[in-house]
Amino acid sequence: MSDSHSTQSFETVAIHAGNTADPLTGAVVPPIYQVSTYKQDGVGGLRGGYEYSRSANPTRTALEENLAALEGGRRGLAFASGLAAEDCLLRTLLSPGDHVVIPNDAYGGTFRLFAKVVSRWGVEWSVADTSDPEAVRAALTDRTKAIWVETPSNPLLGITDIAAVAQIAREAGVRLVVDNTFASPYLQQPLALGADVVVHSMTKYMGGHSDVVGGALVVDDAELGEELAYHQNAMGAVAGPFDAWLVLRGIKTLAVRMDRHSENATKVTEMLTRHARVSSVLYPGLPEHPGHEVAAKQMRSFGGMVSFRVEGGEAAAVEVCNRAELFTLGESLGGVESLIEHPGRMTHASVAGSALEVPGDLVRLSVGIESADDLVADLQQALG
Repeated sequence: MSDSHSTQSFETVAIHAGNTADPLTGAVVPPIYQVSTYKQDGVGGLRGGYEYSRSANPTRTALEENLAALEGGRRGLAFASGLAAEDCLLRTLLSPGDHVVIPNDAYGGTFRLFAKVVSRWGVEWSVADTSDPEAVRAALTDRTKAIWVETPSNPLLGITDIAAVAQIAREAGVRLVVDNTFASPYLQQPLALGADVVVHSMTKYMGGHSDVVGGALVVDDAELGEELAYHQNAMGAVAGPFDAWLVLRGIKTLAVRMDRHSENATKVTEMLTRHARVSSVLYPGLPEHPGHEVAAKQMRSFGGMVSFRVEGGEAAAVEVCNRAELFTLGESLGGVESLIEHPGRMTHASVAGSALEVPGDLVRLSVGIESADDLVADLQQALG
């Protein structure tokens, strides 16, 4: 993070970091450099370090500078998707024979990457309840190279004490990776709590408008940043200039959107906790949530993701998803519009039969920024 932004508030940094006025025209928004290659001033004479857009592109550079500033890191890297970012990270950190501790509640795509892709490369993994630091410690082996955490987790909204697990990681000499997608850097900054790497699916809250797919890594270790950048260029799954521009645009309103997402989610949970057809509500903002105190300590507020379990089992949960009208039935999350889904049959179908299998009666909400009253009314009619 540059010194010029180190003392500024998040809202200011989100709008200005990486967003310098165009030197040619004075445009206050970075241009979309839709270009593949760059004229060199003689062999090896690069203008601004640009030679080929897989290696670097000015629009992507603006986004990567912004990402680093938002997370309080030294290096940000933008990828074509969240899973592309995760793949680059794993191939940078790990070698055949290494071991990773993964959470017992995680995005289905992340589990699939470990279980079906990275494992074929000779990397082993084991599952731990990361909300229990001692369970994480017990899962470590002499071959462990990384601890992987999602907090809040997807889809059960579990909370991990980042600082506590970071201490365990330091003592063991392993890297702590935190997927910060559900929180966004506005609500939580894992590097400041001791994490080594922050992962984002920028498709979600960072972009915020369901119109772009992207991923990000942010680190504070300059050497690790260089290693990641080398692999990013060597593997090539980089964010395109238009996608980078869309995420930059979305980030400018991240703070105000996250405030509204959190406010609306709180109002939705207040209704759900009282509804006769809801057996339990999973939201870290609820005082009875087992991770509430930790979340209150490490998060600015509790975010826009809510899950709940429905009386009547899986069929009843599917019926609620199908009956919703204002909540759109769809995968993904973090957009301005509200979404509803059945994790067991949709985003988390890949974890069926594993230690990460989710309950069949579970419904997941991405609470948008519409009128909270309208959202509550829609869920009430969907629940019947």
